[in-house]
Amino acid sequence: MTLWIVLLPFIAALFPIILQKKFRTIHTGWFVLPIPVIASIFFISKLSSLGQTLYEKNNWMSRIGLNLNFKIDGISLLFALLISVIGMLVVFYSISYLSKREELGKFYTYLLLFMGAMFGVVLSDNILALYMFWELTSISSFLLISFWYFKEKSIQGALKSMLITVFGGLMLLGAIAILVSITHTTSIDAMIQNANIIQNHKLFPLAIVLILLAAFTKSAQFPFHIWLPDAMEAPTPVSAYLHSATMVKAGIYLVARFTPIFAVSNMWTNSLIFIGLFTMCFASMKAVNQKDLKGILAFSTISQLGLIMSLLGFGSFALKNNHNELFIIAVTASVFHILNHASFKGALFMAVGIIDHETGSRDIRKLNGLLTLMPVTFTIAVLGLLSMAGVPPFNGFLSKEMFITSVLNAVNSSFSGQPVLSSIALILMFIGSMFTFIYCIKLIIDIFFGSPKDNTTEKAPHEAPKLLLASPIILISIMVVISLVPNMFLPLLSAATNSILNQSVHIEHIHHFHGFNTPLFITLAIIIFGALLVATFKYWEKIYTILPAQFSLNRGYDMLLAQSQKKSKMINQFLVLRTIRFSMSAILITLIIMTIYVFINNPIHINFESLGSIQPYELILVGIILIAIVMILKSKSRLFSIIMLSAIGYSIALLFVFFDAPDLALTQLAIETISTALFLMCFYHLPRQYRHEESSRFKISNFVIALLSGICVTIIALAAYSNKFYPSIAEYYIKNVYELAAGKNMVNVILVDFRGFDTLFESSVLGIAGIGIYTLIRLRQNRGDNNEKAK
Repeated sequence: MTLWIVLLPFIAALFPIILQKKFRTIHTGWFVLPIPVIASIFFISKLSSLGQTLYEKNNWMSRIGLNLNFKIDGISLLFALLISVIGMLVVFYSISYLSKREELGKFYTYLLLFMGAMFGVVLSDNILALYMFWELTSISSFLLISFWYFKEKSIQGALKSMLITVFGGLMLLGAIAILVSITHTTSIDAMIQNANIIQNHKLFPLAIVLILLAAFTKSAQFPFHIWLPDAMEAPTPVSAYLHSATMVKAGIYLVARFTPIFAVSNMWTNSLIFIGLFTMCFASMKAVNQKDLKGILAFSTISQLGLIMSLLGFGSFALKNNHNELFIIAVTASVFHILNHASFKGALFMAVGIIDHETGSRDIRKLNGLLTLMPVTFTIAVLGLLSMAGVPPFNGFLSKEMFITSVLNAVNSSFSGQPVLSSIALILMFIGSMFTFIYCIKLIIDIFFGSPKDNTTEKAPHEAPKLLLASPIILISIMVVISLVPNMFLPLLSAATNSILNQSVHIEHIHHFHGFNTPLFITLAIIIFGALLVATFKYWEKIYTILPAQFSLNRGYDMLLAQSQKKSKMINQFLVLRTIRFSMSAILITLIIMTIYVFINNPIHINFESLGSIQPYELILVGIILIAIVMILKSKSRLFSIIMLSAIGYSIALLFVFFDAPDLALTQLAIETISTALFLMCFYHLPRQYRHEESSRFKISNFVIALLSGICVTIIALAAYSNKFYPSIAEYYIKNVYELAAGKNMVNVILVDFRGFDTLFESSVLGIAGIGIYTLIRLRQNRGDNNEKAK
């Protein structure tokens, strides 16, 4: 059943474009809404199985280890619920947010592709399937971010997110290659069970680096965070779904899933802790100075992701210290904050979308006094912002207290005797939390208080329709329920914690008040200092002008992208956009050099005794081929050249007959006949032949390159024939070509069945090339017709 839930969005993605064209009076979102509803019902029903691990195996490409095997445990169920439930609310929200005049068919197609890809990422127990879905999230998010493709910023934001996250995907592929080569399995569960083998391997540190790079790029950790603010050019439903609850947490999920393997390494724990804390601190400071509402939420999302990443780092100490309860709280806090962040940040993105939708602006300098004009939106935003700020008694406060406790536990235990690390962790935690409080309170004051008369928005601000308000109200209501009765969600949090630690551990109740202890005093200090800095913001905001703009990471990205494009264009012009002779010479000379180098450094014996005897008729055919080659070189007629070229092809087919390979001979005859006909047709339409008089030096260099290339290929063929290190695959085809493929022509069966996908893609390439050529011809004809009309 899990397979069909994962495939359901992909299947449904085939229909939105058709439905939009067929039912223009009905919003396409109504047809899409049942998909996340069905998924939500399915995953909610799995809550009754909490504490168990449910497996589902589905064979697909077993020979390469790629199977659609799924695993539902605590952490995957938590993420699946977020993807399905928030996906349902986002689709419902988009029905009112997006106009019917938009290209809704494409939007919902992309959204469903993304939903299915995220289900695949969090539910896959097969690491190859996880990678496939992982890359699909990058592709579908690119399409969603660039949905308003007529905006240059949307295209730039989509390109930046694509380049950075795909780079992370390549790092993940490298990590997968290492893990599979060490464990000889593609099952993530089996890898975790064999963690000790991976930990003792020499490539273990490299695997850590690659996994962390994949996670940091996807979850926008410093310095890879720059793609997320630019991705805010996407429609608000996309931001609410991808950039608060789902895609950006894929990196978090990856770290959580592989924690049992890598937690023993100090590189792993310290990287997660300090990059996470620095990201939290840096992004919260950047958020304070943003003027765009979605820009503020973008940096706040980066900051919150850094907080969660650091919690997973602190939680790794639990595995390093035999499940020490001091650090188990960090793992629980991480999954708790994942849930909390999805609830309040999803509602905040929707509230910002409502403000933009109803006022025509997201610039906080133009927005004032919305409290009286948009009271429901104000309530949603204030509740979400207070929770994110860590103000009691909201759920954000509960997980923030656990975060502070985790930092203090690390300082008192694992960082004891390391004053520098302890000081850095405490400073980053305090500053990051304080600036989080500052931008949340400042946002409330800037846009909701003040006089409505000071508004300079394009539209007169007014409250949104009920249908548009429904989704954020539901999300903020979930947040309030979590805040009031957090222990109702404790079974899910406990199951997720157990999944990450790969062992059953005891989770205590979540309390609103733990007495007057150090975490509470730190929280009070954060609120007091934060309030003072909000009140005095105009006196210290100039600190944001200290760092010149030319030193920004975005500028570095732009320079790197511009230089890479410039250099690649230069290389392409030098190597490719020259004469065909130059390109062919470069390829053949490279082959000659590499062949000589390999054979000098790796002498290989050629066994001439095993070669067959040469028959007179074979010499005759070779003579015919050589004569035909010479005639082509001397020919001044295209027709004669084609005839000679065909003579070579048919002679080779006869050689195949003599060598007892009738299947190859038949295939060669068919291809040669078709090629000759195509050549004749193409050359008939070409202009008159122009012959370039070549110099003797030119001809000699061609002859030398051709001769050496032929010698190299001959030597390679003889060496390959004389040194067989592996059994030939030919026997497999001989035995199975009839039984498995029901064919007698072995060559054709290999091309159509055994290598069917290869042949299909080759045919597709030829088809695309043909369409391209046809298009160019038509464009040229139309241009000629237009010129005639102009005359």
